[in-house]
Amino acid sequence: MTQLNIVSFLPSHAADISHIYHQSVQAINHPRYNDAKKNAWSAAPRSTKYWLQQYKLSKAWVIEDEFKNVLGFIGLETTYQSRGYIDCLYVHPGYQHQGLATQLLQHAQQWATVQHYNQLSVDASYLSKPLFEKNGFVLVKSNLRVKKNQTLATFNLIKSL
Repeated sequence: MTQLNIVSFLPSHAADISHIYHQSVQAINHPRYNDAKKNAWSAAPRSTKYWLQQYKLSKAWVIEDEFKNVLGFIGLETTYQSRGYIDCLYVHPGYQHQGLATQLLQHAQQWATVQHYNQLSVDASYLSKPLFEKNGFVLVKSNLRVKKNQTLATFNLIKSL
C-alpha cells in the first residue's frame, strides 16, 4: 500500500465520500443484506449538498493515498446532545480489510480525547460491529430500524475515553 494520509474533510471531498458511501453499501455480499435492504440503505449516491450540510457543524476526516484519492472517511458529531457520535465510517470496497477503517477510527478517537470527550458512540451495522468491538467499544443495545419498508439491525456501542 502506498503512503496514506488522514486529513480533515474539505468541501472538495463531498463527491468522493458520496460515492464511497454508496459503493460500500452496494458492494456488500452477505446473506443478511439482500438487494432490497442495500437499496433501502443507499439506493443512489447522495448529493454533494447533503454531505456539505452533514459536515458543516460536525467533524469528519478522509483517508487519502499519495495521489489524494479518497479511500475512506469517518464522521463525528460535535453538537452537545450527540457529541462523540460516529455517524459514518466507510472505506471504498477496493480498499477494505486493509486497516483503513481502524486508522480512521483511531484518528477520530485521538481527536475526541484531545477535545475532552467522555465517550464515543455508534450505531453499527451487523458487518461493522466487530470492528468497533475490536477497538474497545461495548454493546449497549440492539435496535431495528425500518427504512423504505426494510428492517435493518443496528448495534448501539459506546467506548469510554
